[in-house]
Amino acid sequence: MAGFRHRAPALVDISMVAYPSVTLLVDLGEGEGVVYETHGRHERGSVVVGLLPGDLRATGRGAGQCLQIRLDPVTAAALFGVSTELSGTVAALAEVWGRDAGRAEDRLRAAASWDERFTIAVDILSRRLGSHPPVDSQVAYAWRRTLTSRGRVRVDGLADEVGWSRKRLWSRFRSQLGITPKRAARLVRFDHAAHLLAAGHAAARVAGESGYVDQSHLHREVATFAGLTPTALAAAPWLAVDDVAWPTSSPAGASTPSCERRPRPCRDTSARGRRC
Repeated sequence: MAGFRHRAPALVDISMVAYPSVTLLVDLGEGEGVVYETHGRHERGSVVVGLLPGDLRATGRGAGQCLQIRLDPVTAAALFGVSTELSGTVAALAEVWGRDAGRAEDRLRAAASWDERFTIAVDILSRRLGSHPPVDSQVAYAWRRTLTSRGRVRVDGLADEVGWSRKRLWSRFRSQLGITPKRAARLVRFDHAAHLLAAGHAAARVAGESGYVDQSHLHREVATFAGLTPTALAAAPWLAVDDVAWPTSSPAGASTPSCERRPRPCRDTSARGRRC
């Protein structure tokens, strides 16, 4: 999780780049809040962004604060239930959590510091874990292998590793995580490539290091997942603070999520906050 504080007198319009997680964006500001738009649907305030939300944009103006929580889809399923309903969409947090959403916002907004907010958020999420049946252990393993391989794993190989047929793995993975194994691998591979591009690496090198056939293949995947060219993706504001707020997202970081015990300041001038 990471906390952001922004002050923008002019209208801000940010394209949000697809990431291999279900994302909670908890609006802690006192104003009108940020508006999230995808597929012609608008949501204001606190939202849950499912996997593969498409062309998702965040717009707003003035001062505000936001707590962003990234959940791998295995954990998201334990918190929200089957992720299929969230995939490709953005939904108001109140639609997903009901009255608990408002109570969570009130607790987080009243906190005196980001450290306290992180502690409260962990407590809220921990209490909800187990409220829905967990995904199959084989599906959880397949997801972890997809992450650690950076998307360079074959579905047939995954099926052999978990002792299932390819058809069974495909069906269970899709029904529980809301995405097919192949699509998940493409998303994870894209995410790795996106962060290499944001780190300043040339597209040709990124294509080779990320396992794409050639640079044209990379261009097509970037267009599919972000609606951008590799050059535009490299400069995307959404990725600009990832190496600070989300160090494990960086190509130099670990390949699986982790959480540091001590929050530290975010150095980006447009998103000052702290992370855990």
